[in-house]
Amino acid sequence: MIRGKEEKDREVEIPQGSLADIAFLLLIFFLVTTTIDMDKGLGLVLPAKGEQTEVNKENISNLLINARGDILLDEEVVTLRDIQPLMRQKIGENPKLIISVKTDRRTEYQKYIDVLDELKQSKATRISIANPE
Repeated sequence: MIRGKEEKDREVEIPQGSLADIAFLLLIFFLVTTTIDMDKGLGLVLPAKGEQTEVNKENISNLLINARGDILLDEEVVTLRDIQPLMRQKIGENPKLIISVKTDRRTEYQKYIDVLDELKQSKATRISIANPE
């Protein structure tokens, strides 16, 4: 009976000596295996500050977006879907064409991004972003 009494007096313990090591190894494992998605943003190459170049007016096509989201391409109202085929045609006729994109300060940002996406899909590589009015 003495033996049974000694067993009752002892408490069961979980060894905690390696708990910190296990937590550290789990932390390292998750840090190594986790991937972080990076937003790519807009892929535009911007000129150096203060750099200005004189351009022939025949090589410029103006694309304006007003506060209501209406799109004007060379003073003609167009839809978002019309931008890509029109720009492909214009760039085919004049490979040196520069598209000058100008918006109103109240233009929705999403509309501006949609227009830039359409320009990129039309293979326009020479895009000038003008200051908003």
